Amino acid sequence: MDCRLPVMDGYEATRKIRQLSGLERIPIIALTANALQGDRDACLQAGMDDYLPKPFKHADLQQVLQRWLSFQAPATSDKC
Repeated sequence: MDCRLPVMDGYEATRKIRQLSGLERIPIIALTANALQGDRDACLQAGMDDYLPKPFKHADLQQVLQRWLSFQAPATSDKC
């Protein structure tokens, strides 16, 4: 979630998503240039689950995604 969206900021967008039926627990991760002290807390208080300040490394993004997404790769087979 970008915290600085043009029409509705990411904080308000997150609050609205959390009010939607069935989406209360969808993971929302802040990807933001806001990296000042207190920005992480503001994201979490708005209902975001995690915070990743820009610029970030590919490995950092991968680590955050693995923490929140429960993905299991399908079993491989030689048949199509």
